[in-house]
Amino acid sequence: MKKKKILIVDDEPNIVMSLEYAFKKKNFEVFIARDGTEALEIAEKEIPNVILLDIMMPKLDGYETLKRLRANNMLKDSKVIFISAKSKTADIEKGLELGADSYMAKPFSVKKVVNNVETMIA
Repeated sequence: MKKKKILIVDDEPNIVMSLEYAFKKKNFEVFIARDGTEALEIAEKEIPNVILLDIMMPKLDGYETLKRLRANNMLKDSKVIFISAKSKTADIEKGLELGADSYMAKPFSVKKVVNNVETMIA
């Protein structure tokens, strides 16, 4: 069976490391991007099943990154989950309106993120 691919987009190394470890344990192929620009490059090359996307990042924020991901036909089947410290209802609604499949607020439980991803692509 082909490995499932996940792209983790976050500029906080601790978050990236804990998620990367958890998904590798679950046999995912893990890709890492530190900002939206890098995320778009990797996503186009690897076509991940799931993209975990932070909102507040250097260069290109998560909202703008998501708009560009959704505008790319090759990536239309990739699931996008926002993981952000922006937890106001308005932020969450904006994220979902732009086409995110799910929204999780920081701080989060790694186990919940993994479960959410597995449920989404099952």
